[in-house]
Formats: sequence, structure tokens, C-alpha cells
Amino acid sequence: MPQNLETQFRERLPRCGEEDPQYVTELVDVILSAASEAGATDVHLLPGEDAMEMRWRLDGVLQSVAMFSARLAPRIVARLKVLSDLLTYQTEMPQEGRIRDAGDFETRVSTFPALYGEKCVVRLFAGAGRYDRLDRLNLPQDILTDIRRLLQQTTGVFMVTGPAGCGKTTTNYACLREIVDNSGSGKSLVSLEDPIEVVVPGVTQSQVNQAAGFDLTVGLRSLMRQDPEVIMVGEIRDREVAETVFQASLTGHLVVTTFHAGSAAEAVNRLSDMGIEPFLLKSGLLGILSQRLLRRLCACAQPSAERDDRMGLAVEQATMPVGCSDCQGTGYRGRFVVAEMLTVEDDAIGEAIRNRRDARFLEQTAISAGMVTSLSRACEAVNQGITSPAEVRRVFGF
Repeated sequence: MPQNLETQFRERLPRCGEEDPQYVTELVDVILSAASEAGATDVHLLPGEDAMEMRWRLDGVLQSVAMFSARLAPRIVARLKVLSDLLTYQTEMPQEGRIRDAGDFETRVSTFPALYGEKCVVRLFAGAGRYDRLDRLNLPQDILTDIRRLLQQTTGVFMVTGPAGCGKTTTNYACLREIVDNSGSGKSLVSLEDPIEVVVPGVTQSQVNQAAGFDLTVGLRSLMRQDPEVIMVGEIRDREVAETVFQASLTGHLVVTTFHAGSAAEAVNRLSDMGIEPFLLKSGLLGILSQRLLRRLCACAQPSAERDDRMGLAVEQATMPVGCSDCQGTGYRGRFVVAEMLTVEDDAIGEAIRNRRDARFLEQTAISAGMVTSLSRACEAVNQGITSPAEVRRVFGF
């Protein structure tokens, strides 16, 4: 990658030598603060035979930033464990924790045993303050209106879907804050998460503990006796959790949750394949928001007249990334969201769900009912010169 980011980080390294007892403490502080200031969402510390490589995920893409000596590697990981209340002597089992006093950004630390030591990934929720409200997510206005309308319901499931790293959790927390703002102290809001990533005032948040037998299913069933009106479930991962979520929605609860699926229609199919009965889906589902994050072209981008540059997309023109010092040579600066919203209010959509129609049929039915797909919005962004065809293909595939 361009030398600029590496040089900037190197200039911030502690002035004391590696043998100084305070060196690693100061180094970890620099890593966390520098990564947050650069807008990184994840810090990867990868142990090797001779050195540990540090990579930052910037705008969804990993970029190498620095190399640390092999003798520093276990000390860096140990320091991160101390900050996140993990067991420093436990190196042969994965661990997860959260740094509680990380300043203005939330952090999650995950360690995993590897060939040359422990790999450590730090997730930075630096955007928690910037994207803490629905109107700050830059969602399309029609989708924003639908979300706010659905969050006013008293029963049903509102689901946010997409691949890992697309901002599902950020949207979920923004939905919770929207409900808190509108209801004040008039509603009981609870969450069950694995783990808690951001603290939301006004919500009673709980974290599962698998070792103690406190999993999502057990927690959900217990929460039902806590007189909640709104329940946020961090993620639907299996059939048992999915069934419990939809049963909760049919007994007078609004449930907000996330689910891994490529599109809104695919989410319905996946839930059906997991064994959720069509009547539960039809009766309990309010809406599915599917979202992706695309990198935004830097000002250095240039238009292209080549048809091949459109990469088979339904676009009239293409703008290509170039690279400059402002974008660290990547051609992109920042990201934006593209999304689609599927609701079951249309009779044809409800009938398709009831009859277990495949995702393609369900998507076409939703389009006929007025849904604009994420890919269509991405192609429009290409036409407007906001992003490139290559970025759309990177995110959506071929």
C-alpha cells in the first residue's frame, strides 16, 4: 500500500525502546487511537514466524500498516487482553472481550490460537457517535420512512440483513435509539446480545454466557417474563432462536434483530429452509431491510468511455478510481449504504411467502409491488459517479 499511512503510524510510535516496561502500553494506545482516527473498523494482528503484521480494515478492505518483532507479539496481545478483562495465561482457547475505557469509541477484542501464536482482531465502533440515529445513516428516504413506520408497531419482527461488516448492528442500535427517543420511559426495551457492542441508554442490555448455559434461546424465554415491549436480539443464528423470536412477535412484542442473508428475499427463503413455518413468517414478519456498504470514489476519479469498464452492469457510464495522497492511493474515500426494504403488506408477497416460493420469484413480486433492489440503487450510484462498477462487483459479486 502507499507509504503515507505506514509513515504516519511510524511517526507516532513510542520514543522509548522496546525493552522499556511502558513501551507496549504506549504502543497499544497508539494502535487504538491511530486506527480510530484513520477510520478503521478492524485491527488485525497476525502472528508470523519472524514478525507480527498489523493490518487495518479501511472502507471494508484490509491494508497492511506495520510489522512488529516476534518478541513483541505476545506482549501486544497480552496488553489487549488486560484491557478487555481476558485471561492473559489462556493462549490455547479463543477469547472475546470488550475494552470498557476506550475513550470515544467502543471496542471488541477477539483472540484466536494460530500456528505462530495468538491472532488478535480488534473491532472499532468509531462510528457509534456519527451513525447513532436513523437519519444519520444516509438511508434512502423511502426506506427511512418505512423503518420509522414499522418501529411504531407493537408486535412483529423487523429484521436487518446483509453480509458481515455491512453495518447491520449499527442500524439495529439506531433503531433502538429511535424507539427510546419516541417513547421516553414509556416502553420497556431489553436486548440480548453476543456480545454487547454499544451501550444504549434506556435499554436493559444483557450478554449471553455460553459457559454458564445462558444462550440466546434461554435468554429469550426468560426475557419474556420480564414484561418487555421491545426486544432486540443481536443475531438469529439457528432454528431454535428464529422460532423463539417469531413466537415472541406473536405474543405482543416488537422484535428487532439481524440475520445473515444476501438479500431481503433470500432472508425469507433461509428462514423457511431453517424450518420456520410459512404462517409464522407471514404473521410475524413486519419487514426486512437488506443493506450493503460501497466505497465512495475519491475526487481524483476519472470518467471512462470504455464499455468493458461497466463490467456487465446495467449502467450508462462508468467512473474509475485513480488514486492520490488524499485516498492513500486506493481511489476511494469513505463508504455509503445501499439498501432494499421488503414488507409483507402486499397480498401477493404474503401469498408467495405462504406458498414457499423461491427467492427469485419473491424478489420479482416485491419489485412489482414497488421495492427497489440494492443492486439497482448501486447501479444508479455508478451512473451518478459516486462509485465504480468494480466496487459494485466486489461487494455484490458476479
